[in-house]
Amino acid sequence: MPTLTIHQDGRTHPFAFTGTPTLGAALLAAGFAVMQPCGGRGTCGQCSVLSLTGAVCPPTPAELRAGVRLACQAVLLGDATVALQPHQPWTAIETATPTAAKQPSAARKAIFAGAAAPFQANQTAAWHAADGIRQPLTGNDQAAIATPQAAEGLPPAGIATSMPTAHLAGTQPNPSAAAAPSGASDERMPMPGAYGAAIDLGTTTLVARVYDLRTGALLGEHAAVNPQAAIAADVMGRISYALAGGLATLRDLAQGAIRAAVANACRAAGIAGVQAQVVAGNTVMLYLLTGRDPAALATAPFVPDTLFGNTLLLDGVPTYLPPCAGAFMGADLTCAAMATGLCDAPGTALLCDIGTNGELMLWHAGLLHAASAPAGPAFEGGQISQGVGGIMGAIDRVWVEGAALGVHMLGGGKPVGVCGSGLIDAVAAFLQLGRINASGAADAPSLPLAEGIALTAGDVRAVQLAKAAMAAGIRMLLRAAGAQQADVRQVLLAGGFGSHLSVASAAAIGLIPYALAPRTRAVGNASLAGAALLLLDSGRRAQAERIAAQAKVLQLGGDEAFEGMFLQEIGFPAAEEGDGE
Repeated sequence: MPTLTIHQDGRTHPFAFTGTPTLGAALLAAGFAVMQPCGGRGTCGQCSVLSLTGAVCPPTPAELRAGVRLACQAVLLGDATVALQPHQPWTAIETATPTAAKQPSAARKAIFAGAAAPFQANQTAAWHAADGIRQPLTGNDQAAIATPQAAEGLPPAGIATSMPTAHLAGTQPNPSAAAAPSGASDERMPMPGAYGAAIDLGTTTLVARVYDLRTGALLGEHAAVNPQAAIAADVMGRISYALAGGLATLRDLAQGAIRAAVANACRAAGIAGVQAQVVAGNTVMLYLLTGRDPAALATAPFVPDTLFGNTLLLDGVPTYLPPCAGAFMGADLTCAAMATGLCDAPGTALLCDIGTNGELMLWHAGLLHAASAPAGPAFEGGQISQGVGGIMGAIDRVWVEGAALGVHMLGGGKPVGVCGSGLIDAVAAFLQLGRINASGAADAPSLPLAEGIALTAGDVRAVQLAKAAMAAGIRMLLRAAGAQQADVRQVLLAGGFGSHLSVASAAAIGLIPYALAPRTRAVGNASLAGAALLLLDSGRRAQAERIAAQAKVLQLGGDEAFEGMFLQEIGFPAAEEGDGE
């Protein structure tokens, strides 16, 4: 039996394999997941290795173009030795949950009391008081606001002046929605056991939090990368892999990742384990987690054969999977809507989870509308020539300094690539400098950001396609609800990308309409917050079920109106937009 000898971070790991697998498949089986955001097509270069010797196929055309051996392309023919890139843990996985303006129940108090403040290092008071457009801060301004940016030499980030809250301004939580056993809003029904875990299973990352079910106290947490990303960056890629015979592999990866995350959170908490769990995730993630055939999600009309809202045993632990609203509007969106009090808003409110599978919910005139926009992995660094996740050395902030650019890297040091928030900032900065025009054309084949890091025309195009999908989705949702941009009182950005996004940069590239930018704020990992609410008060399941059931799902795929709006949104805004659909 041939052996693959794996070298990484000064350690050697022999792994015996059979057949002639790709290097990526062998590494995955050996427990060394290598990210392949392009789905193994050899186009992103993110699975490159330092060296590969032994019985291996000759370099493929994709590898010859990249000038490196790629794990998704190289095929093992016998004994081989590979040296992997140094392990880079993610540093920017969003674990912060919203802070609450008013929380009547014990469960809600426990969740928000244990939550850290949203990631302030990337979100501070830099909106111009008059028009919400980001302006350079003067020395006096910096001294007055005393933000982390001022201390670290970071640029203004363009977010609203107040910290995000779980409930929309002016709203009151609905006590009856909690379905407390005696009708008292302060009573709760935690899932059985002494300790429980709330888990947000995202397409790219996952977070587990462990709670004392008796007191509601947060005890520990752990964040990690979803290892399924080594197979494909987006849900459609994983569906294809599952239908080709890889369902069991995807199931085992998801369950193993949850098992490890909960174990690490328990270790941090000093407890042996949990007796109950709630897992929030999009519909596809829940299908793959449970090993359910996703064929119903692969083709139109995309009618799932289950929307979950049930309890099963996962590693012997009772695990509740919250209900989904549709094929691509998952339990994560249901939980986020519940945690933010979206359906208690007195006016129109828009909830956006911007990511590989962009999810949208609009509350207007007492009705809830939902849609999913296929943004793709660009916002998370996927399919970008030098894109990376939120790892050490990732460029996460870019700003204009005179006629040049300033950049900030996570953890400092030498830049290794650009992550999603830095990518949006970079495109906005190049637009500001006139190096990219409204059509997306650049004045040079390569646009340098820092030493060894640059954007290509393909990168700019990937951003255009991703932001056009989200912008068109917002317009379609407003149209379906009979609402205008002027009706929207607040836009809530949920999830990791939204929590690190500069709203000013998002408006500059047309991801968020200019008119809505001053009303936009991040709410952290609202999916995780909703999962924790359900863990600490199972009486809230009725509320989650009502949210999922009342959502009027708008199917965007194949809709000619959506396709027309998508084409209109590909260009970058030349000037501030007025009100519209």
